[in-house]
Amino acid sequence: MDRLIYVAMTGARESMKAQAVVSHNLANVSTTGYRAMQQSLLSAPIPGDGLPSRVNVVGGSASFDTSQGALIDTGRDLDIAIQGEGWLAVQDENGEEAYTRAGNLRVNPQGMLETASGHLVLGNGGPISLPPYQKLAVGDDGQISIVPQGQSPNTIAQLDRLKLVNPPAQDMVPGASGLFRTISGDAPAPDPAVRVVSGKLENSNVNATQALVQMIEISRNYEMQVRAMNTADENARQAAQLMRLG
Repeated sequence: MDRLIYVAMTGARESMKAQAVVSHNLANVSTTGYRAMQQSLLSAPIPGDGLPSRVNVVGGSASFDTSQGALIDTGRDLDIAIQGEGWLAVQDENGEEAYTRAGNLRVNPQGMLETASGHLVLGNGGPISLPPYQKLAVGDDGQISIVPQGQSPNTIAQLDRLKLVNPPAQDMVPGASGLFRTISGDAPAPDPAVRVVSGKLENSNVNATQALVQMIEISRNYEMQVRAMNTADENARQAAQLMRLG
C-alpha cells in the first residue's frame, strides 16, 4: 500500500490529540489557577529509497502556558493569588509534594488547611493545621496570622507560612488532579521572593477565543488528512484494477 496513507494517518492521529488538548483547555476556562496546556508537533522524515518528500508527524513534549491569568476580587480571607511566578505547595493523594496555582483554600473539619480539591496545603513544616480562630490573615509572604477564638482583636498569633516555590518552568510537568510536579521528583526549597495577595483568585489563563480558533484549524487539518487517506486508498484500488487488466 502507498506510504501516503501512513503519512496521512500520523497527521490525523496527532490532530486528534491536539484537539483533545484544546478541548481540555476550553473545559477549564473557568478553573481557578488553571494553566493552558500546549501540544507541540515534530517532523520525522521517512528514511529509505526515493526522494525525501514524505514526512511523518509525531507529537513533541507537552508544555503549558506560563502567563498569569486575570486576578478576581473575592474579599475572602482564605482566597489567595500568587503574583507573578511561583507555586503553592500541596500534598497529593499519595502524600507526595505537588504544586498548584489555585488559591481557593478552606479549613476542613479536622482543622487542616486544604485546597478546594481537598489537597492539604503545605507550610514550611508540613501540612498546616489551624486552631479555632475568629479572624485570619495571609501576608504577602505567605505568613498566616490569626486572632484566636475568644481573644481580643489585638491578640494576633503567627502560625505557619505557606510553602511557596518557584522552580524553572521547564522543570515542571502537569500531573493528575490538575497538580504539577518537578521532572526530577525533588521538592524545591521555599522561595522568599514569591508573593501572594489575599482576597483574590487567579483565573484560568486560557484564551477562549484563541482556543476556539485553534479548534477550527485542527478540525480542518484533520479533514485534510482524512481526504489524503481516502485518496491513497482510491489510488491503491485503481492500481489493483490496472494490474488485473494487465
